[in-house]
Amino acid sequence: MVKKSITVTDKQDSWIKAQIEMGHYGNESEVVRELIRERQLREQAANREVEAIRAKLIKAEENGFTDQSPEEILTEIKQGLGRNAM
Repeated sequence: MVKKSITVTDKQDSWIKAQIEMGHYGNESEVVRELIRERQLREQAANREVEAIRAKLIKAEENGFTDQSPEEILTEIKQGLGRNAM
């Protein structure tokens, strides 16, 4: 592990301490590591969404025109992501 020094606002410090006091975490490092993990997961999900949209655009270009509205295409993409289409 690498030791880091960070600066937070008073409000953020209070929130971190409250999380520990409520028993959600054992120490401040656990809080920060969990926040980083959550952010990493959100970024991965966003990347998967971009790749799904890119794949759909490529497929659409290869297939020609569609009668679907942009809203229908977006709905289809989102539903596909929910089923782990990628």
